[in-house]
Amino acid sequence: MAQGSQKVTLALLDAATDKDSEVQEQVRKSILTLGKQQPDRVLAMCQDYLLKHPKLVVTHRVVILRTIELIVGCRIEEISPSRIKSIISLASDEMTRSKVIPDWQQAASNILVAVGNKHINDIMEEILSKFQPGVLPHFFVVQTLANLSDSNVYGMVPFLNAILGTMLPMLSMAKQDNMKWVFSSALSHFSDSILEYLANLDKAPDPSVRKDTFSSDIYAAFEILFNNWLQSREPKLRLTVAEAVGSMCHLMASDKLEEQIPRLVPAILSLYKKNNEHYIISKSLCQVLDASFNMGSRVLETQLEALLFALHQQVSAPVDYSNPPTVKNHNEVLRCFSLIANSFPDRLVMFVLQKLENSNERSRMGSLAVLRHLINSSTSTMESKKLLILASIRQPMADHSNKVKKRVVQVISAMAHHGYLELEGGELLVRFIVQHCALPDTYQRSQRPTDPEEVTNESLRSMCDNTLHLLTTTVGRLADVLWPKLLYYLTPSQYSNATTPLCKSLIVLGNKKKNNQEPSFKIDFTQEALDDDKWVCQLAAESTRYLPTYNNALEEKSFLYRCIGVTLQHCFNKELVKKQLHELLLAARHNDAVEREGVAMGVGLCANSHLEGTLAKLDEFGKSDAFKKSPSIFNLLKERNDVEVEKVKSTLILCYGQVAVNAPPEKILNRIDQDILRCISKHFNTKVWKHCYYSPYIIWSKWHILNAVSPTYSGASLQALYKDTLAALQELLKSVLAKDPTPDGLQNVFKHIESWLSSGQDHERERAITATAHILAYYLDNLTVKNMVSFHNLGALLGRLSPRCSDPVPAVRAAAVDCIHTLLYIQLRYEGFSLDYKDESVDSLLSLKDRLENPDHSVLYKTCSDLTKRLPQQQLTTLVFMLFEGLVDSQTNCCRASTVILNTLLKNRGGGLQDMGFICTLLRITVLLYYVQVRVAVGQTVLILASQHLQTVINTLVNQPLPYDNWISEMWMALGADPIVANQIMEMVMEKLSIMAPYVDKKESFMRGGTTKVATNQPLAVTFVCLVLRAMAKHAGPRLPAIVECLCPLLNNIYECQRITVTAFFSELLNHHVVTELMLVDVLMNNMMERISDPCCTVRMLAVRGLGNIAVGSPEKVHTLTALTLTHPNCYDIHSKLITLEAMSGLSKVLVHLDKKNVHLLATRSTMFWSACCYTWLIQTQRWLRYSWKAHTNCDSSFLYYCRYILVLEGELLHAACKYAMRVCAPVVGSEQITAMFQNHLHEDKSLHYGEFINDLTKYLIQDFPGMLNFYHISVIQFFKSNWPEVRAGAAMFIGITAL
Repeated sequence: MAQGSQKVTLALLDAATDKDSEVQEQVRKSILTLGKQQPDRVLAMCQDYLLKHPKLVVTHRVVILRTIELIVGCRIEEISPSRIKSIISLASDEMTRSKVIPDWQQAASNILVAVGNKHINDIMEEILSKFQPGVLPHFFVVQTLANLSDSNVYGMVPFLNAILGTMLPMLSMAKQDNMKWVFSSALSHFSDSILEYLANLDKAPDPSVRKDTFSSDIYAAFEILFNNWLQSREPKLRLTVAEAVGSMCHLMASDKLEEQIPRLVPAILSLYKKNNEHYIISKSLCQVLDASFNMGSRVLETQLEALLFALHQQVSAPVDYSNPPTVKNHNEVLRCFSLIANSFPDRLVMFVLQKLENSNERSRMGSLAVLRHLINSSTSTMESKKLLILASIRQPMADHSNKVKKRVVQVISAMAHHGYLELEGGELLVRFIVQHCALPDTYQRSQRPTDPEEVTNESLRSMCDNTLHLLTTTVGRLADVLWPKLLYYLTPSQYSNATTPLCKSLIVLGNKKKNNQEPSFKIDFTQEALDDDKWVCQLAAESTRYLPTYNNALEEKSFLYRCIGVTLQHCFNKELVKKQLHELLLAARHNDAVEREGVAMGVGLCANSHLEGTLAKLDEFGKSDAFKKSPSIFNLLKERNDVEVEKVKSTLILCYGQVAVNAPPEKILNRIDQDILRCISKHFNTKVWKHCYYSPYIIWSKWHILNAVSPTYSGASLQALYKDTLAALQELLKSVLAKDPTPDGLQNVFKHIESWLSSGQDHERERAITATAHILAYYLDNLTVKNMVSFHNLGALLGRLSPRCSDPVPAVRAAAVDCIHTLLYIQLRYEGFSLDYKDESVDSLLSLKDRLENPDHSVLYKTCSDLTKRLPQQQLTTLVFMLFEGLVDSQTNCCRASTVILNTLLKNRGGGLQDMGFICTLLRITVLLYYVQVRVAVGQTVLILASQHLQTVINTLVNQPLPYDNWISEMWMALGADPIVANQIMEMVMEKLSIMAPYVDKKESFMRGGTTKVATNQPLAVTFVCLVLRAMAKHAGPRLPAIVECLCPLLNNIYECQRITVTAFFSELLNHHVVTELMLVDVLMNNMMERISDPCCTVRMLAVRGLGNIAVGSPEKVHTLTALTLTHPNCYDIHSKLITLEAMSGLSKVLVHLDKKNVHLLATRSTMFWSACCYTWLIQTQRWLRYSWKAHTNCDSSFLYYCRYILVLEGELLHAACKYAMRVCAPVVGSEQITAMFQNHLHEDKSLHYGEFINDLTKYLIQDFPGMLNFYHISVIQFFKSNWPEVRAGAAMFIGITAL
């Protein structure tokens, strides 16, 4: 090392004696930097320095020793063995040279620990030389051994057996508390190290080490610690002994531990009352419980009640998240509950649920915390307790405390992730979340609570918003619980504030179901007609007016077209109907295919009630200028694009197709030739067909026109037309399918035919099934399976077609068998079988066709049911849904076929169903059943499901609205017919009756007593409205003293609404001079000062406002106490901007009435709160800066610093206020350069480059105030902890510039 570097190092070692901790830290960092480059040299210099200066002050010695530790820790591999030994010798000597001097000897001990991570044998040789039998060792020798066992487990454990043997006799020699403490601490560390070693034997150097190697020594030490030292009067020693005892339990022999537990647990529990610090006690208790339960002990059963009571007191204690020990204690207590749950689940759950009934807020919050933890951590244990927990959670749900409600939301979130919300009563929990998403604000505008523990409506609402979003996006099993139930909360007024989170969740759920093509995506809402024609007409007109606003959302616009069409159906004003149709057709953007189809659907729906008017308007539109190619002005531009006109024609043809689909069949038949086909043919050509060809609405229109022409009419020409049209339709469907020969493409074509399969007209069903058979045959003939793609719609197609095998029309039955035969071969192809593969069971279907003239239904049902066994499990639910719809088929035989297939299917495969949401669908369909045999068979279906999924079936039936209708009653009767199922149902019902509360007590009013018993299944809604009558301050006159006297006691009322009302009233009174005349100022002012500590943020805000109003109503009463109160921390809550705003507003009123000395005092104090209210503060400061800062030059530049760092934050108003404040205060700083700079550059309308600004300002500060540089550094350091990165960066920039 160069001589210059040596001088630098020596200078740094000399400078380490500086009393400034920051300087010491910087010195240490600098020496460390040099030590990393030349570790041996720097360590030698440090060692020589200490040896040459034996009388260094302790702080100086500690800095050097800590520096040695840092160098050793980061460069241990590069230090020579000789230097290592000399460092060990130095550290050992420094550590034991004198009696206990903690900082000095701890620094030396840390060096030994750092070296011991690499050179454990050398360290132990030195340490054990000072740890001899019969001689009480130095405190830090024991402490070093303890720390070494932590830092180098694998190196130390092999020495511990010998160390324990030497240590045991020393325990009885220790008389002073500090030696007892260090021995206890060492035993705790040793035990933890041994346990870690044993838990990782595969990595240990000596895998032969066993627990019983240490058991006897550990137990001997345990007896001394537990019987003697645990009773010490020194709290710190008691805690350390308790910690050691807990760690040692795992190493004790089982019989010894079993013997000690009856004494040990009560002793540890008694420590809770003797110590303020509870974390160590809970940790020790948790270790004792863990050791006890691990060996299968039942001794704790007799002490369980006292144990649970003590633990519940701990878990109910408030948790200060800024104080880590309280957080750790809470977590350890919860761990204790988890351990107890594994051995005594029933007693623990009953204990917690009984505690939930306690109305005490703290007790209830603790119980909810335990319940949440158990749900998350003891899933298997809690599985059988789900219904009991669901019933018990209702009581805390009705609690008025927002703190309790917050815990309830956390519990509900945990329950949702573990399958609770799908059970009976889960809907109430969802409703609870939604209700609290709609909470009104606790505070107005930007107010924030001053009490950090207060749970405001705003924070609870935000939490519920996030919880609802979390349940929607992460808990997949809740999709069918939330959809479509959340839709029901959109319209009631009490949930209006929850619209945003509800819509967000519904969008996520809807998109997920839509993308997965789930049947439940489509919701069947009952349409309700309105009798108010004037309102209906106005609705149609307003809806039409809003169409252009959806130009960028075509799907929504298409939906609006349909809504307008349905609305026009119910409009009796024919002229208005024509006018709206005219606007729809003219305003539509015909270039867009989605919009063309949307317009057509709207027009078609309107035709259902206004066929004549709709056809007349379409004919009129077809003759309008929209279909003419008119030239542009002066012929300067080309004529209208042909494509544009053809697309308008396409819209017209689509409209006619929709008219044919939606118009009444008895009216449309006579208009097909004269109006529809004539108009279509007039506008039809290949260009138009290009835009309409693939539209399903053209297929619908042709299909409807075809079926409207019944074959029962006589005439060979009509029959030929029918035959040719049907053939053309089939070719059309095939050509559409050819464009997308996939399962999705097949489904898209089939969905336009399937509604005709269940038609009441025989010829319509026959045509539909014939067309389906042709499509499926074409699909199979042209099927090419290139990738592993599943035939995902097999279940849906089988469910639609299999009931048709029992159709009363023979041709339909035969075609249905052909369809199923083809479908099953398509499935075989997707399963990987070759084109020429033959399956006997599938081909057996063809033999049935010959016997279909007089079919044997039992054989037919059995064959169809057997074939459904070939369906993949994941499509089973879809098939069940389709068979449900077959229960209401127009043909009785098909209904019966659906029930037989359904029941056979459920008997064979119903046990494997996971999604049981279809039970509700089944119950809704029962209302539509007309055939007695089908109803009986559906009862059998419910019975089959109950035998496999009893809990789900019963929950669904119980949740049906009361009174039960005839069909639900029949379902119950069907279940009761089976003695086994009936017995199980009775047991479940009795259990529910025993755990469910029949009602809750609801308070009628806060102003008068009494409660109303409300059934628990009814929603609770309470709305509080508080009106502040400020006018009383002006007009009450002589009556005010009596009013104030009556209202004063209400300021301490438990109900916030009353405290808010009275505080607001008093606050407004202080704004009027009348209170001075009536000598009420002192009474009111004292009440306001008391209220600034109120737990309610609104009360605090109003109290602060009242103190500020004194300056207006009674300025002569303003004094320093009022102003200081306005700078109280409760007035500057970072979570309530309104309180801060009121405080600063009031301060600006009060300051003008204070003397200059007090203004300076307040200015200094106010800067403490700038980070909470920087903008508000600066704006209000502008009112008094001009005179107050000019009067006090001793304020130097502290205010300037605050403003300067606020200047880097974003916000134009904030920048403007900051610039103004800096310009005003600049003259009192005492620098002409700074004053000129501020006046020239800090203007609100001018931009500012902050880097250049801070560079120039710093330069001037150094020039004009060189003696203040250290003060500047110290002042700026606090900004490194700012919440804003811009401020932190600005502070770093300043430090960097001054260091140049």
